[in-house]
Amino acid sequence: MAEETLKLLREVPLFSRLSDRQLEAILKTAKEREFEPGVPIVREGEQSNLGFYLILDGQVEVKRGERTLAKLGSGQFFGEMALLDGQPRSADVIPTTKTRCLVLARWDIKGLISTYPDIAMAMLEELARRLRETDKALSE
Repeated sequence: MAEETLKLLREVPLFSRLSDRQLEAILKTAKEREFEPGVPIVREGEQSNLGFYLILDGQVEVKRGERTLAKLGSGQFFGEMALLDGQPRSADVIPTTKTRCLVLARWDIKGLISTYPDIAMAMLEELARRLRETDKALSE
């Protein structure tokens, strides 16, 4: 299981340029959680120290009100903004199937970034890409 999850982490744009040692540190720090369909994982406006979710298997919808902003599945992730700034959630994330995620808390990622600063640069690049996608989706 750990090798399978490590492989998935390598494919995440946020972590794809990190060394095996760095990825193993992330894996050691993160927790695995399961979520039932229809039960929100996070809610818009909610404050939480659990920040980053990597979908190991299953599917979720990212929604703001009734509008679906994105559909995410295995290997994709959400929660990276709250992970960095600690602000309330910007959208609801609701599983459409039974979903298993690797979860990183805000304090965990801060410790990892202190040890491995490359993680921060990779996260910033991915955040910029996602911000552009969201901006485009909202302007359509």
